[in-house]
Amino acid sequence: MALRTAQITRTTRETDITLSLTLDGSGTTDIATGIGFADHMLTLMTFWAGWDLTLKCEGDTHIDAHHSLEDVGLCLGAAIADAIGSKEGIARVGNARVPMDEAITQVDLDISGRAYLVYDDAVVPDLVAGEEKDVWREFFKSVAFRAGLNLHMQFLYGRNAHHLLESACKGFGLAFRQAASCERSGVLSTKGRLD
Repeated sequence: MALRTAQITRTTRETDITLSLTLDGSGTTDIATGIGFADHMLTLMTFWAGWDLTLKCEGDTHIDAHHSLEDVGLCLGAAIADAIGSKEGIARVGNARVPMDEAITQVDLDISGRAYLVYDDAVVPDLVAGEEKDVWREFFKSVAFRAGLNLHMQFLYGRNAHHLLESACKGFGLAFRQAASCERSGVLSTKGRLD
């Protein structure tokens, strides 16, 4: 199997991002977004997905984390799409239900090429590591739409925002690892192709 890798750069008036992704890695990371909590969550996601990820983001964090996390999501999603390529041989669908202390999150995804996000975060406190919780919805929306993922993320229960997001990021990593695994020939679709 060819090495599934991608490199992405993105520069705007709000962020400057460079990213290198290897899907079939060992969980090695070098992540610096300027947001410590995001670095921690992305490190967890990368480790549980089995990726190697190098990511540098210089963003307008003096405003808040929104632009940086949204743009990191766009770059990560684009890298995933590039690295997956034709989708031949992949399992396509993955899911994981991950507990973290009192919290648990269910993640289901399909690398279908048809982007969709269902994100049920009603139990997540309004603030996560000092930022509004919606920055994480924007992050996962950006990943899903750029990568062409049908992504369902349900925060089932919990009280601690850190624990809830940690279970979600681990769950995303595990579900993606399952969906991206190569286990057959051809494309897993009765249509004979994936968008």
